[in-house]
Amino acid sequence: MNRPCTIVIPCYNESTRFPFEQFTTFFDANPAIHFLLVNDGSKDNTIDLLRRASRGREDQVGVLDQALNGGKGEAVRAGVLAALPREGCLYVGFWDADLATPLEAIRELTAVIAGRPELAMIFGARVKLLGRQVERRAIRHYLGRMFATVVSMTLRLPIYDTQCGAKIFRVSGETRVLFDAPFCTRWVFDVEILARFIQLRGYNMESVQNSIYEFPLEQWRDVAGSRVRPQDFVRAFFDVLRIYRLYRP
Repeated sequence: MNRPCTIVIPCYNESTRFPFEQFTTFFDANPAIHFLLVNDGSKDNTIDLLRRASRGREDQVGVLDQALNGGKGEAVRAGVLAALPREGCLYVGFWDADLATPLEAIRELTAVIAGRPELAMIFGARVKLLGRQVERRAIRHYLGRMFATVVSMTLRLPIYDTQCGAKIFRVSGETRVLFDAPFCTRWVFDVEILARFIQLRGYNMESVQNSIYEFPLEQWRDVAGSRVRPQDFVRAFFDVLRIYRLYRP
């Protein structure tokens, strides 16, 4: 079967949080979407859970076992690089394993990028609008808005939400460049992807802005047990500074 889209799911110690039934139900209902489940050096039995989710669906659901924990960014990078050579792969993306963003949004994001050939990437955006179900703790919302403002000013890019774990990229020569080298940060690799893209486009901000689309999600919710703590935002601000120093023109 032709599967033009591959979604990478990075997983670390997810044995008690991995929504197994939601994943397998979606797999079976959407055979045209390819998935790559990446175990990021988990210390629990996550790898067994991922292999069980793939069992009987090996052609549609792959498992990549990373022996050492390298962080979410490196798990995503390894998954994307493994997916790129797959025949017929037109789009590759990544999704958070806790399904804060429902899997159903994959079809929505893919439909938008497929219908707009000028787009290189599409990101889910957590925008709390009337008629949409975006549930986020207040402290994380306000810290996230502060962080997004700093990123926008640093990159000179009016982006609303860099950190939502729902992103899809059009497969091209640029895609490999974006993911080829290890990321310099563990926490805000999403920002580094944008910095690389800006550099790749020769700091032509009009070209960059015309190639990125933020899609306001219909649903998003904070999932209990998130490993992101308020103090991690402090580390994230320093990581943005590192990215600026590395990629500034």
